[in-house]
Amino acid sequence: MFCYSCGAEIKLSGRPGRGDTCPECASYLHCCLNCRFYDEKAHHQCREPQAEFVPDKAMGNFCDYFEAARRLVDQSADRAAAARKKLEELFRKK
Repeated sequence: MFCYSCGAEIKLSGRPGRGDTCPECASYLHCCLNCRFYDEKAHHQCREPQAEFVPDKAMGNFCDYFEAARRLVDQSADRAAAARKKLEELFRKK
């Protein structure tokens, strides 16, 4: 799995516990943002219909439906910053 916050690859033998954190940035691992069911556009931002609502998606929780996402979560803020930087470099005077 990958950490939603810093993108570090995390190798675990099982599911992370509620209090487990990323060794790189200390973000919670067992949270909605690291779950394969997380979807910004879904009801309660979760595609698992039986899961209870979790108000803070970055906090560790007790959801029984948690499954670690096997993909790096889109870091749209980082992508936007990178795009701005490229644009600034394009118009920078030399």
